[in-house]
Amino acid sequence: LDQNRGKAEAVRQGLLDACRRGAKYAGFWDADLATPLDELPGFVALLDEKPHLEMVFGSRVKLLGRFIHRKTARHYFGRGFATLAALALGLPLYDTQCGAKLFRVSPRFEGLLQDRFIGGWIFDCEIVARAIRSRRGTSLPPVRDVIYEHPLTAWRDVDGSKVSALDIPFVACSLARIYWRYLR
Repeated sequence: LDQNRGKAEAVRQGLLDACRRGAKYAGFWDADLATPLDELPGFVALLDEKPHLEMVFGSRVKLLGRFIHRKTARHYFGRGFATLAALALGLPLYDTQCGAKLFRVSPRFEGLLQDRFIGGWIFDCEIVARAIRSRRGTSLPPVRDVIYEHPLTAWRDVDGSKVSALDIPFVACSLARIYWRYLR
């Protein structure tokens, strides 16, 4: 980008570039590699093996035999937000904010990216909301049938997160804007 326009716009432009270059899949990963890159082949395999899937989202579910290391406060803040996001989106998504996501490139997916995001940090939720809205009144399967939440085998909390309790009002307002724009 010619100037800093924020993470959401950088991700949107990167996804659009991948679409325009003819990529089979496009996605994003947190730059701090909280989700190790060796998780990526599992995401690709899911899209390869399940042609009906359009989106694979990492999910930081702490299960036995997995190495999910998350600070307690961040876990509960995340659970609270995930519950609100699931209610707003009308989907039982467990972890909307995991920074590991992969999408099947298609004209429909590219269409979801045409406009700048309005939701700031929660552009992940906005992509889902746009997908829901784009399917209304069509014969396409519902979004719940084309998203797969992939439980990660490893994830670690990296110091330096820019999200704090002071951001709760901003995030709540962003979620409300997304709901009113795309889902009401």
